[in-house]
Order: sequence, then C-alpha cells, then structure tokens
Amino acid sequence: MELTCKILKESKTVAVVGISNKMERDSGRIAELLKRRGYDVVGVHPTLKEVFGIPVYASLKDIPHKIDLVDVFLSSDKVPMIMDDVLAIKPKYLWFQFGVINDEAASLAEQNGIPTVQNRCVAIELNVC
Repeated sequence: MELTCKILKESKTVAVVGISNKMERDSGRIAELLKRRGYDVVGVHPTLKEVFGIPVYASLKDIPHKIDLVDVFLSSDKVPMIMDDVLAIKPKYLWFQFGVINDEAASLAEQNGIPTVQNRCVAIELNVC
C-alpha cells in the first residue's frame, strides 16, 4: 500500500496547519472535506478560533489531544517555523500539501520517526485510496 493511502487509512485525528476561513483557500475547504469524511479535524492558525465549525488552536502544542496527521498549508519557507511543535507533539504522520516542499524539515521529521509526504494533496489522495 502506498504511503499516502496508509496515512489516510490509519489517521483519525488531523490538524490542518494554516487553515483559512476564506472559501477561495483550499485549507478550509479540505479541512471541511476531512470532517465530512469522518476525521476528527482541528485547525491551527494564530488568530482564528473556528473555521466552518472546526475548532482552531493558536499552535500545534495548544491542541488538547493526540494528533495522528499534521496537514501543512504553509509556504515552503515557513515550514521550519512549526517543526519544533511538530517534534514536540510527535504525530504519527506529517503531510505537506501540494506545492509545499521543504526537504530539510521532511528529513528532520523522518529522523524523528515521523513519516512525511511532500507536495501531495490530501483531497486528491482521498479519492484515489
């Protein structure tokens, strides 16, 4: 089984980092899709409190329960800013959405036992798996 399908089948809780309340942004729409598909979804954004009925926390470390999958919607150059939090909460998996590539961050996650996917869209992969 391909890693992306394994991640989507094994994950129950998902944190969407960079969630937006703007309908034209993929992060909010995909978070809502994940919720409709039965995942327990939370968002991470420094100023928002809720997006489309999904609770939003200021940081990964503020989430009060274990996260299986951290789904990242940040620009590639901003990914290093969340890596300390990623390593602190130790999710099962880390996923960089389509267009997000940071080999250094992915390598750091992998070295810490967190399998990582880069430059792939969760919504597309959900339809394939």
